[in-house]
Amino acid sequence: MKRQIFLFILIVISFRAACQEATLLFFGDIMGHGAQIESAERDEGRYYDYSENFKYIEPYFRSADVVVGNLEVTLAGKPYKGYPLFSSPDELATALKESGVNVLVTANNHSCDRGRAGLERTIKVLDQHHFVRTGTFLDSTDMAKHHPRIIHINGIKLALLNYTYGTNGIPVTQPNIVNLIDKETMKQDLKLTKSMHPDKIIMFLHWGNEYATSPSNDQTELAEFLFEHGADIIIGAHPHVIQPMHLTYQNDREQLVVYSLGNFISNQRWELTDGGAMVRITLAKHKGDTYIKDAQHLLTWVHTPIIDNRRRYYIYPASVWDRQGVPDHIAPGWEGMKQYLKSAREVMQLNTYIREATEEWPLK
Repeated sequence: MKRQIFLFILIVISFRAACQEATLLFFGDIMGHGAQIESAERDEGRYYDYSENFKYIEPYFRSADVVVGNLEVTLAGKPYKGYPLFSSPDELATALKESGVNVLVTANNHSCDRGRAGLERTIKVLDQHHFVRTGTFLDSTDMAKHHPRIIHINGIKLALLNYTYGTNGIPVTQPNIVNLIDKETMKQDLKLTKSMHPDKIIMFLHWGNEYATSPSNDQTELAEFLFEHGADIIIGAHPHVIQPMHLTYQNDREQLVVYSLGNFISNQRWELTDGGAMVRITLAKHKGDTYIKDAQHLLTWVHTPIIDNRRRYYIYPASVWDRQGVPDHIAPGWEGMKQYLKSAREVMQLNTYIREATEEWPLK
């Protein structure tokens, strides 16, 4: 009997040694409206501090190996402005990095808000903070280094590609490049990416209709096209509200699509724009085969109380706090969070095999 137990333990240990895992966390739009800039301002504009925005969500970032978000502002320097031509202080990048974010995608409709100088300075700041980045590029040489962006984590090789539907009519100034959604281009990019033999191909797309809680026909058709040509995981942003997410199996392949993660942080406060979702995907690799071991989402909500005559912006892990009990210090915002959860869960009822996170979400 002891020998059988010993052999069983050896088998378990051998399997674990041979099975590699990586945890990916995706979140949506990082906006920088004027009120957010004012909130972060310190010492009459001598510096800015965004750290309090992320303090309640940081443990969830720290629980993942790869943390990816959509930077929907430029870091173009002064004057700092919100909508419609965004430029946020560099301290926003600092706070994101210090909270545990390590990957930012930059192809979106605000990539060119401050022209060539803004696009290039944004890239410079992200590089100074040692972010993994993709989506916008200084030139073709820079693009060759960062597209597709290859990420090695725990023995698993990932390829990340990022595209946007457009740049609000603002032309991209040569030699800069912004990846635009174009089926033929994406087909060729996927062909190149597959030749690099990644374990999973991830595409982060800026697409869809603003404030629509259902994907458009263009979104669903494009997703099918990309899966057909080799994409494994598709993550969406831009609508500023959440849309359904699905994990399915087609032709012996896993296909995971999140049509929209909604706003991660913004000053928008109407229904469903005041929150978003994070998606956590656990990948496992065994004997050369990489598969999705687990996928779940966590609903987040932005609380904007006025404290000491200053509006604050806090991102709360709404799904977990709703189940564990709301901390006393956010009691004044509970009704707003409860309404957001009610509306968001109605959208998420259409999900396929991607469950809402509970208090069991593992934290480091």
